[in-house]
Amino acid sequence: MKIDKAAIKAEFQRHANDTGSSEVQIAILTKEIEALTAHLKANHKDHSSRYGLLRKVQNRRNLLDYLKRENEAGYRELIKKLGIRR
Repeated sequence: MKIDKAAIKAEFQRHANDTGSSEVQIAILTKEIEALTAHLKANHKDHSSRYGLLRKVQNRRNLLDYLKRENEAGYRELIKKLGIRR
């Protein structure tokens, strides 16, 4: 379940020193959500991980709403790149 955050940052960052933009945060959360979803398919009784998954999904949803408000073109490009249905 180890996620290569450096590779994700390199792919989605706006400039060389960008580590915390909305796009980077959303991409990292998306990969974490995918990993937790796979974990929960194998361990369906792990309720604490399910709670963590719900928190990550809500956090991503809030970041996506913010990005849509501030930069709709970037929002559309990001959801297409990540394969998120919204």
